Amino acid sequence: MSRVAIVRCSSYDAGDVRAAVDRGIQLLGGVERFARPGETILLKPNLLIGRDADRAVTTHPSVFRAVAEVLRRSGAALTYGDSPAFGKSEAAAARAGIAQAASLLAIPLADFVTPVAAPYPAGRLIKQFTIARGVLDADGIVSLCKMKTHGLTRITGAIKNQYGCIPGLLKAEFHARLANAGLFSQMLVDLNGLLRPRLFVMDGVIAMQGNGPQSGTPRAMNVLLLSEDPVALDAAFCKLVALDPRLVLPIVYGEEAGLGSARDIDFIGDPVEPFVAKDFVVNRRPLSTTGTAPHYGRGIQAFRRLVVPRPVVRSARCTKCGTCVSICPVTPKAVDFTEPTRSSPPVHHYDRCIRCYCCQEICPEGAIEITTPALGRLIRRAR
Repeated sequence: MSRVAIVRCSSYDAGDVRAAVDRGIQLLGGVERFARPGETILLKPNLLIGRDADRAVTTHPSVFRAVAEVLRRSGAALTYGDSPAFGKSEAAAARAGIAQAASLLAIPLADFVTPVAAPYPAGRLIKQFTIARGVLDADGIVSLCKMKTHGLTRITGAIKNQYGCIPGLLKAEFHARLANAGLFSQMLVDLNGLLRPRLFVMDGVIAMQGNGPQSGTPRAMNVLLLSEDPVALDAAFCKLVALDPRLVLPIVYGEEAGLGSARDIDFIGDPVEPFVAKDFVVNRRPLSTTGTAPHYGRGIQAFRRLVVPRPVVRSARCTKCGTCVSICPVTPKAVDFTEPTRSSPPVHHYDRCIRCYCCQEICPEGAIEITTPALGRLIRRAR
C-alpha cells in the first residue's frame, strides 16, 4: 500500500511548519530515505507565476524553508528551481518569497533555462522530453506542490507539479500537440515516470479553490500532505475535498501506468475526517473538461463548441495586458485583440480554441473564467 502522511499545520509560522514537515518525513521513514551525503537534491516548488505568498498561487516559502532545513540534515547538497508559465524563474521566485528563503540557506538556483533532451523509451505516449538542465544535474527531486484547483485537470497537485521541469515556452508546445485533457494527462504521467521524484510535499495550509490555479480563492485547509507516491497524494487531495478521483485524469492514467495507487492507500499521521471540506469549490461535473478524442470531424467540432466548457474574458476586469494572447499555444491565436490599438479586451475564436485553458491559467487579473455553454448546461441537467 502507498502511504500518505497527513499532518495538521494551522499556520505558516516557521516553527509550526518545521515541526509539521519533520513529523511527516519521520512518519515516512526519516530523511535518510530521501537524501544521502554527497548527493544533490533539487527542490521543485510550484512557481506558476510571480505572486505574493498570501495569494496561495505558489508553494509558501515557509514550506520550502522547512523542507530544506530537514533535508540538509542528510548531508546532501540542495538546489531549487521551477520554470514558470510566464516570465523568468528568478523573478517568480523572488515575488513568491522562495528566492529569499533559499538565500538564507545558501541554496543556489538551478539552471531552468538550458534545455536538454531526455529520452524515455518506457513512455506510453512521449518517448523523449526536453528537460531543464538543472533537473537532470540533480541526483534526486523533492517536489513541493501546492493544493489548488485547475481548469484543465480539475486539480493541480503532485503529478502536475513536474510540468515546470520543462523549460520556458516548450510547455506551450505540449498544449498545442496534446489538445485534450486525456492526452495531456498521459504526458504528465510519462514525465513523472521519467523524473521519479523521491518525495512529494503538498502545501495545503492555505489552498486555492474556485478559479484556480492563479485566480481562485485562498482557503484554509490547515494540512501538509507527504508521500513517495504522486498518484496516492493527489487521490488524498481529492479525498479531502470530496472529489471523485476518477474524474482526475492524471490520477486515472497514473494508476493505469503503474505510477502509483489511488485506492490502496495507508493514511498515517492525523485522522483524515477532520480535514474533509465537502464544500470546497472544485469542478465536480462528470462531463470532460475538454472532450477526449484527439481528432474531430467538422460536425463533432461544431457540436463540441456548443457543449464543452470554454474560457470567457470578463471585460470589466480585463486590463488589456495581452498576457493571454502571448500564452495561447495555437496558430493563429485562439484569443487575440481585434484592433492594433488594443482599445477593447481580447476576443476568443472558439473555432480555434483547443480548450487548454492556458489563458485562464495565466491571466494576472483573474479576468478569464471557464464557463459551460447553454447547451452543455442543458445536457448536464438532463444527465
